[in-house]
Amino acid sequence: MTYTFFDFLQLIGSLGIFIYGMKIFSEGLQKVAGGRLRGILKGMTTNRVTGIATGFAATTVTQSSTTTTVMVVSFVNAGLLTFLESTGVIMGANIGTTVTAWMVSVFGFRFQITPVAVSLIGIFFPFLFVRNTKLRHVAEAMIGFGILFIGLEFIKDSVPDIEENPQIFAFLDRFTDYGFGSTLIFVMVGTLLTLITQSSSAATAITLVMLAQGWINFPIAAAMILGENIGTTITANIAALIGNVHAKRAARFHLFFNLIGVIWMLLMLPFFLKFVDYMVINFSPAQLSVLDDSPEARINATIGLSLFHTTFNVLNVLLLFGFVPLLIRLVIWLQPSRGKEDEQKTLKYISGGLMPTAELSIDEAYKEVEVLARVTEKISFSTYGLFFKGKEKHQGFLDKIKRREEITDRIELEVSQYLTNVTEFNLSRTSSRRVRSMMRMVNDLERIADLYYQISRTYDRMVSEGIGFPESALEEIRDMMQLVQDALQLMRENLAGEYGLVDMEKAKLMEEKIDALRDELRQAHFRRLERKDYDVRAGIYYLDFINRLEKVGDHVLNVNEASAGLK
Repeated sequence: MTYTFFDFLQLIGSLGIFIYGMKIFSEGLQKVAGGRLRGILKGMTTNRVTGIATGFAATTVTQSSTTTTVMVVSFVNAGLLTFLESTGVIMGANIGTTVTAWMVSVFGFRFQITPVAVSLIGIFFPFLFVRNTKLRHVAEAMIGFGILFIGLEFIKDSVPDIEENPQIFAFLDRFTDYGFGSTLIFVMVGTLLTLITQSSSAATAITLVMLAQGWINFPIAAAMILGENIGTTITANIAALIGNVHAKRAARFHLFFNLIGVIWMLLMLPFFLKFVDYMVINFSPAQLSVLDDSPEARINATIGLSLFHTTFNVLNVLLLFGFVPLLIRLVIWLQPSRGKEDEQKTLKYISGGLMPTAELSIDEAYKEVEVLARVTEKISFSTYGLFFKGKEKHQGFLDKIKRREEITDRIELEVSQYLTNVTEFNLSRTSSRRVRSMMRMVNDLERIADLYYQISRTYDRMVSEGIGFPESALEEIRDMMQLVQDALQLMRENLAGEYGLVDMEKAKLMEEKIDALRDELRQAHFRRLERKDYDVRAGIYYLDFINRLEKVGDHVLNVNEASAGLK
């Protein structure tokens, strides 16, 4: 045997280059897509046909069905997508993942792609340093594309030659003599290969190389492809472990959908392979059988394997499309809800780790910022109720404010940590600015919650001391609270809009009104002291409330500025 440990290290390194190239290619495409990718994913509807198209498009961009399904699980967990809506996207992702196989089989084996790949890197390398962001992202994608095929060429050169290393073939051949048992063995091999590489596309490329180099024959390669269809579902199921019941159901649906497809294909595999062989012989330029063992036929077999992969996934969608409602009921039965908490569709805290792409990670974090803004607004309503809804509800409002303020503390911590992790991505300039803005938003929103909590504690102490305000002072506090709540409502509307598109004139006008009212109420306070309408201690409490509410207005303006991209 001439294959050494150093040769094996070269093979591992070649595989690393291939996977790294795929990562750069995928990230570049996602950056080029930018908002369009978000638009594709936001366009998911209850129409399963639209969902299939969405899943196909998203997987074509991300170059990984695993990535798309992890996104889907995360969106379902965040309440941005229902379990029903996720089913079509998952089916489309299964078809979209076959694009990589075609790309590798057409360009990687039938042409001398390495000189083209190196030339592509040479052409686009200078564009990495241009100021135009879009052009720079295109250059990243094209360089990743080049590295991907250089890695593929290295893999082809690094795998041991069967003729010089017959022991390897003899080892594999030992597992091919068990009939249907052999098929099941290599289905498991394909599943494990996908788990190891964490990419069904990378696993498929390795299978294509093994087939082209003669390590395995076409039926064994087809069995491995079926296993890779199972393996690609496991990452999403792992991601769903800490998600809610809807996220778990989406992940289980993907597993059962692919598993059922593999089962019926295993029963029909001999007939289906003959069909693929017929198609390749009659419609491919080489017109060679995929079942032959000559070097020319092996290269042709890579096209056949891509055809098998695509045809299987398309047929599986067509055959099971009408049974999706039954499959949904099965999944719900197997994954029942444990109660109200398990049914929660809107995240209170980010869970499930980072999304597979920076853009979508930022989107998910932004949804959490909106959740934080809603909780903060609820605290303002509770504070208003504390002052004006009667003494019998006093303790209830205090408890609500305290509980919600603790929630804002945890959300700020979780979101800030999440955004810190997002910065480890290779972010675009726009994304970096948006992350910094969101850091500022969560800090200011949590500070607003703190101010209202401090107001509630101060009011509680004032009541316990038996200190009260004259009706005029209470009306003035009511006016100030109402004006600040109007500012909070405007802030919520701005957060719900597009980042950077904020009417700052209106926000600044609202802040000026708050400042002007604060100044006016200070003068009213001094007049009351002169008239002895209340004592100094009551006056101190009054000024404390007014000043803290004005500070809330300052933080609201900060959030608006961050939402506009100014901070």
